[in-house]
Amino acid sequence: MTTVKYERIHVAIDNSDHSNASVHLGVDFGKTIGAALTGSHVYAAKLHDVRFKQMEFTLPDEYKEETELEKQRRIHDALITRGLELISDSYLDQMERMSHELDIDFTRKIFDGRTFEPLVDDLRDTAYDLLILGALGQGAVRDSEIGSVCERVLRRTTLDTLVVRDEETMALAGETPVAIALDGSEYSWGALQSGIALAKAASRPVHILATVQENDESSALVQAHLTLAEEIVAAEGLTVTGSLVESNKPSGVAIAEFAASLDAFAIAMGRHGLDAPMENPEMGSVTEHVLRRGTTNVLVTSQTWNPAEAAVKLNSEIAA
Repeated sequence: MTTVKYERIHVAIDNSDHSNASVHLGVDFGKTIGAALTGSHVYAAKLHDVRFKQMEFTLPDEYKEETELEKQRRIHDALITRGLELISDSYLDQMERMSHELDIDFTRKIFDGRTFEPLVDDLRDTAYDLLILGALGQGAVRDSEIGSVCERVLRRTTLDTLVVRDEETMALAGETPVAIALDGSEYSWGALQSGIALAKAASRPVHILATVQENDESSALVQAHLTLAEEIVAAEGLTVTGSLVESNKPSGVAIAEFAASLDAFAIAMGRHGLDAPMENPEMGSVTEHVLRRGTTNVLVTSQTWNPAEAAVKLNSEIAA
C-alpha cells in the first residue's frame, strides 16, 4: 500500500496563468481530500532598494547630502515595501477566499527576497507533502520552456512537486489518466508510489509506460517490471493499463509524446533515473526534457522504493 499522502500542500502564486491553474488545483486538493493549504508569494523590495542606491548619483545636488539621502531611502523603502505587500496580498486573497468558502485550512505567506530563495528556504524548513508550481510565471516570453523560478526550485529541493504546464488545468477529477514513467530504478518505483497517491486524490485511472529502444534485448526485463507495476496499482483499487513503448527516439522525447497522446492529466517521474550517481545526483536528463519540452503536467518526485517486498506479497496472494 502506498505510503505517500498529500495532506499539506504549498502553492506558489504569482498571478500568471499557470499560477492561477495551480491555485485551482490546490483548492481542489483541499476540497477533495481535506488537504491543508499554504499559498505564498515572493516580492523583491530588497532588489528595488539596491536599484535606488545605484541611481542616487543622478539625484540633484540638494538630495545628495547624507542626511537627506537617508531620509529619501526611508521614504522609498516604506513606499516600495508597502506597495509590494499590497500586491502580494491581492494575489493571495483569491486563494484564501476560495479556501474559506470550502472550509479548507489555509495559511498565507509573503516573502521578501530573490524570487526563488525564500520559497526554497520555506520548503526546506516546513513539513509539506507537495508543492504545486507553475512551469512558467510572469516573466514568460514567447518560446519560453520553463521558468527560472520553477527550474531553480526543482534543482534545490526534494519535495514532491506538481509542475503545471497546462494552464487550462482547473480540476483534479477527470477521465484522462495519471501517467507514470517506469524505468526500473528505485526512483521510478518511487514515482509509482507518488503517481498512485495523485491518481487516488484525483479519482483518475493510471497508465504506466516504459520505454525501450526498438529490438532492445532488455525488453523482456522491462515488461516484467511493467507487469509487476500494473499488479501493484490494481491492488490499490485503481483502474490501470500499461504500455511498453518501443522507439528509437530519446527516452525523454518518447515519454513526452506518449503522455501527450494519452491526454494525460499529469505524468509522474522520478527526479533521477537508472544512471543517477549515488551521491549528489542532479536532475535526470529524461525528466528535465519532459519538463522543458512536454505539454503535460509533471509530478516530479524524489521518493525511492524497492518493490521486492510487494512482489513477494503479491505472488503469495495470487498463490493463495
